Amino acid sequence: MTKEIHGTVADGFEAVREEFAAFVAGERDDYEGQLFAYVHGRRVVDLWAGDGVEADSLYAAYSSTKGAAHLVVALLVQDGTLELDRKVTYYWPEFAAEGKGALTLRELISHRAGVVGTDTGFTAEEMADDRAIAERLADQKPFWRPGSAFGYHALVIGALTGEVVRRATGRTLQQVYEERIRAPYGLDFHLGLPAALESRYRPVQPMMPTPLQQAALDAAQTGPHTLASIAFNTHVPNPGTMVDYANSRTVRAKGPASAGGVAAARGLAGMYAATISELADRPPLLKPDTIAEVGQIHSIGYDLVSRTHRSYGLGFQATADTWHPFLGAGAFGHSGAGGSQAFADPRTGLAYGYTRRRLAFPGGAAPENQRLVRAVHTAALAVA
Repeated sequence: MTKEIHGTVADGFEAVREEFAAFVAGERDDYEGQLFAYVHGRRVVDLWAGDGVEADSLYAAYSSTKGAAHLVVALLVQDGTLELDRKVTYYWPEFAAEGKGALTLRELISHRAGVVGTDTGFTAEEMADDRAIAERLADQKPFWRPGSAFGYHALVIGALTGEVVRRATGRTLQQVYEERIRAPYGLDFHLGLPAALESRYRPVQPMMPTPLQQAALDAAQTGPHTLASIAFNTHVPNPGTMVDYANSRTVRAKGPASAGGVAAARGLAGMYAATISELADRPPLLKPDTIAEVGQIHSIGYDLVSRTHRSYGLGFQATADTWHPFLGAGAFGHSGAGGSQAFADPRTGLAYGYTRRRLAFPGGAAPENQRLVRAVHTAALAVA
């Protein structure tokens, strides 16, 4: 493999290229990744590395998909089609079963519903189908009193909010995303990958932990009846792996809104740039009041599923608190289990996207994002 760095950076962002090159030089020979950033709608970083990788190569977005899903919700709230403080049952009456009737849409998208999965789990076919997931969750008894606490609804939050979108609009969340966000901007970020684009998809490669890292992963394994096992659907016989999930053509074709998206880094960054900035001669997708509300922290503290400190805005991760404390207050986005990171920092106008092919230890935003985000953010402040 050549460790040549491809692409360009704008004047003032040369240090970002140097940081990316230094990181890649120390990685495995089979490393593949992309880094892209906008500042106030202007492309400032467009870099990639790895054999066979192009600027438009597509990777599994995993939970970075949740950012696209909840941008749809934000647009519909902004339009007045959805109201955050209405009960979910106003849109979806069946959701009231088993004591969930008082939950509001605001609480639902803040990971406070308590239905992180089902007692018996989902089949692989169901995991690719948001409608099937939503139908099962409507009847599920919550694992904590709805609204009283929060926990990461890792594989189901997109199905839950997607069912609200479908009931309110008559369209699936994926259809609204395609019509209002992806297609108008030509974004390489797909919730439902067309067969014609399959040749650009780079299949996920499994994590290759060191012995010490493997020992840490083994120690973190949970029992079959924990909230974490239910939330990640590992309490079922033969649950499959994250690699199996993303590399399933059925998952990619249907684009389940929790973790089934496929993206290039420029697509991730482009979506967030369009959210907060003028882009392609179009005004920002979200108005300032909406941007402030989606980035406002709604759930913070002890996450019952991850058993760690987490914080969420309205469906988005509160990126400064969760990942990068040097970012501006109100930064919002979502990382993905494959190592991807994507966010908007409205105070600096920064929109960032990163993808990689091999799963990164220990999961979530890959560790290199710390140095890459800091380099991009520092340059963005310097040229402001």
